[in-house]
Amino acid sequence: MEKEALEKVSDFALGEENLAFAPYFIGKSYLSLLNDKEVGIYNVTFEPGCRNNWHIHHGAGQILICIGGRGWYQEAGKDARLLNSGEVVYIAPEIKHWHGAVSDEAFAHLSLSVLVEGASNEWLEPVTDEAYNKLKIQ
Repeated sequence: MEKEALEKVSDFALGEENLAFAPYFIGKSYLSLLNDKEVGIYNVTFEPGCRNNWHIHHGAGQILICIGGRGWYQEAGKDARLLNSGEVVYIAPEIKHWHGAVSDEAFAHLSLSVLVEGASNEWLEPVTDEAYNKLKIQ
């Protein structure tokens, strides 16, 4: 997908290609730091079909505020949830999960995390193509 088209997914800055975290994503994503004082706020934009690996936030939770396009969110052991612009997802610490775009549409969310000393992300296995391709928009 062209960068110019991705810049229109939300009103927030697209940022740069997310190369530092690319090993933990299937597909291409973009990352823009919006705030790093007390609460880390990032705009994360996913190309169609892009998703991150299963992961766990240790020591601090995460809040996703959906700001453009449609995406998926799934916790381990639960069904995937379709996300639309305007929805908010709270992810408690220690919850294994993943999130990303639907297969045919770009998706953007703000990612908010309280900056807690010692907090970390544990990156796990990728979401397989087989599992991802089974997801259907109802």
